[in-house]
Formats: sequence, structure tokens, C-alpha cells
Amino acid sequence: MSFPLPFARALPIWRAMPQSPLTFAVPKGRILEEALPVMARAGIVPEAGFHDKANRALSFACEREDMRLIRVRAFDVATFVAHGAAQLGIVGSDVVEEFDYSDLYAPVDLDIGHCHLAVAEPVEGASTGGKASHLRVATKYPNLTRRHFERQGIQAECVKLNGAMELAPSLGLAGRIVDLVSTGRTLKDNGLVETSRILDISARLIVNRAALKTDPRVATLVEAFRADAERRKVA
Repeated sequence: MSFPLPFARALPIWRAMPQSPLTFAVPKGRILEEALPVMARAGIVPEAGFHDKANRALSFACEREDMRLIRVRAFDVATFVAHGAAQLGIVGSDVVEEFDYSDLYAPVDLDIGHCHLAVAEPVEGASTGGKASHLRVATKYPNLTRRHFERQGIQAECVKLNGAMELAPSLGLAGRIVDLVSTGRTLKDNGLVETSRILDISARLIVNRAALKTDPRVATLVEAFRADAERRKVA
């Protein structure tokens, strides 16, 4: 079959068009420092300015010309990836479980960023016993919190806070909190004690399901992260 000359000339140009860059979302905060070496081993190395603490930019180039990084809040990492604005990202499993996006796939446990989600309350009230049917709980994880207490037959009224959870009991905002716990030092310093463990947490590689199916670069990166995680397990 022969094409009209204008189309024949345009075809090689269309084939040579570069692919759009991949966007990789990373969280601000504690996971990021542990994630950077893992990312580097998978071939994702941010530009030098990424490490400048005075740099308030949210988007950064990478050594890979077909990729850029965005640095956002952990909950926003999941939102960007689930909606396809970013194709891949790294976030704690707490965020994955809290939102449970249908378009989000978490194929690799990176075995970093370990902590757990727990219920805590003031030390003086923790051993009083009895079982309330209704509790007010301060948390930034209302879905996980409600599900946890529902399994115990308790209705949890969740007060959404994004930080300073430990102040809620002392100021009468809520009788309990649900928050991330690593060493437990912050709880102790604020007169609180952990009373139950909800979820063990580690960082996960997350991908947009549609991007995984349509862009082979995404599948290649998933395999690179998976291979690195497997090597570290047997090391």
C-alpha cells in the first residue's frame, strides 16, 4: 500500500516523537532518606538541587532524561499516582490501606520505613478496664481507625488531625489517639501509652494500574525495585 507523499513524510517523524516523561512521586519526611538509596539502585537519581534543604521546589529533574520527581506529602503521593498524574511512587503501607484506591497497585514491599499504627491513651486511664460502645478518637487515619474499632463492636467518632495528635487527650478533644509509632518516645513524653497495635507498616512501591499496563518503562522499574528488595532479603 502506498501513502500520499505528505503522510509518508510525516510517518517517520511521528515514530520518532519522544515518550512523555515518567513522574515518580516521593513523600516528604522520614521515609525519603531511606528511599533514596533504594531508588538509586533502581536507576532513579534526582538532580543535585533535590538535596538542598533550602530548596522549596516540588518538581525535580532526574539523571534519567525521561523521568522527573515530585516531592509531596505522603497522602498526596497516593492521590497523584491513583489518578495518573504520577505513574509511580513510594509511600507507607498505612497510606495505601487508608485510601484503598482501586487504581493503585502496590507490587513491592521495599522493607524500609518500618513503624506501626497504634491506639494510645493517657497513662492514668489506660488500665481502668471496661468496654465503651462509643469513643472519640483523634487521628489522620479515620478509615483505618473506624475499621479497627468496628471489629471490636465499638463506634469510633474520628476527629481528623494532621499533626500534634498527642495533645488531643490532654486538651479534652478526644480520649484516645491513633497515630504512627516508631520508638514510642513521643507518646511517653506526652503522658500517653500504647494500648493496641493496628497495623505494621513499611514503605511500598506504588504504581498506577493503567500506566503499568500501557507503558513498558513502568513494568521495567517495578522489576528493578523487586529485584533490589529480593537481594536485600538474602544479603
